[in-house]
This record gives sequence, structure tokens and C-alpha cells, in this order.
Amino acid sequence: MATTTRRPERRQEPLSRERIVSVAVELLDEVGERGLTFRVLAERLATGPGAIYWHVAGKSELLCAATEAVVAGTVGGDDADATPQDVIRALALGLFDAIDAHPWVGAQLADAPQQAAMLQVFERIGRQVQALRVPAAAQFTAASALLNYILGVAGQNAAHARAHRPDADRAELLDAMAAEWEELDPDRYAFARSVAARLRTHDDRVEFLAGIDLILAGIATPR
Repeated sequence: MATTTRRPERRQEPLSRERIVSVAVELLDEVGERGLTFRVLAERLATGPGAIYWHVAGKSELLCAATEAVVAGTVGGDDADATPQDVIRALALGLFDAIDAHPWVGAQLADAPQQAAMLQVFERIGRQVQALRVPAAAQFTAASALLNYILGVAGQNAAHARAHRPDADRAELLDAMAAEWEELDPDRYAFARSVAARLRTHDDRVEFLAGIDLILAGIATPR
């Protein structure tokens, strides 16, 4: 009996930079930065690595493009009806949620501060700082404080979530952490013991925005 050779499945969509970046984001969510290789990406796209290199020069460029694609949805445009504080809160929460959904984004933004995605976020924050009439000499400091807080807290939240099983119960994890804090040495960790119960009931997003409001209040305080 004659045998037939099964041909590889043809990709359904034409290969483009946008398609490559979209699939790269999917792979980064699944296997992280180390697991993303052009060989794995080519298999997912049903093409060859050479065809990918036609659109993307290398992994570094691909990571920057993937990061920019995720961050673009959080930057948004100017809203004439929103106050500068509201714009900053919306941007901060958008980045918090984006990094929570794509933990690798936080690391990419921190590791490559000169990339377009980071500059877009910094520009967006800086314009709102200017709209708040912060003195020119203090604008860089104010914008940097907001940016570093947003990326630091969002990244820490994502790293904490990634350190546990996907199916882990958050309430149980926080209860266990609170119990550990309550058993700390009362002389060395008096404050940590005093707020241990707060771990059981706090909401990460609410606490995150409360920190943003603290920074905004400091920025608004006359010097």
C-alpha cells in the first residue's frame, strides 16, 4: 500500500511583525523570557526562524516590541475631562494590572529603561506632573518617584504571585504570612507584628492606589 507524507500545517495568517510580536507575548506568558527562543517561536508560527529574522533582528528587539505592545494599552491618550491625578491613577492601575497579567513586563521595563515603552510611560507621567504645576526643578524627581513606585510595587506583586502555584489560594497564603508575622520577636519586629492582621484583609490594588495618593499629596504640598 502506498504511503503518503503528511505535510506540515500551513499558518492561517500571513507572517508579519505584529503577528510575531503577538505570539511572542503568548509564549512569554507561558514560558517566560528564558523559554522564548526563535526555534520555539517558529514552531508556534509554523514557519522558519529565517522568516522571523526578516521582521525582527533578534531576541532583544523582540522583547522590547512585546513589552511595548503590552504597555501601549495602558498609556492611553489625553482625557480633557480628567484631572492630572486621575490620569496618573488610571495609568498606574493599568500598568499594575498589565504586569500582574504579564509578569515578565516588569522585569523588561526595569532592565531596559531606555526602551520606547519605558519612555512612553515616563512621558505620560511627566506631562501630568507638569499639569500639576510642579516647579521645573522638581519635575524630574516627582515623575521618577511615581515611576519607580509603580514599577517597584507592580513588579513585587507579580513576583510574589509567580512564586506560588497558579491554583494557590490567596487568602490561605496571606493568612499563613500573617501567622508568621504574629510570631516574630516583639522587640525586633514590633511594627510588623502590629500590622500582621492587616495582611489577612488588605487588597493589593487598593493599597497600591493609596500609595499613589500619598506621593501625589506630597507633590501637591507647597515647598
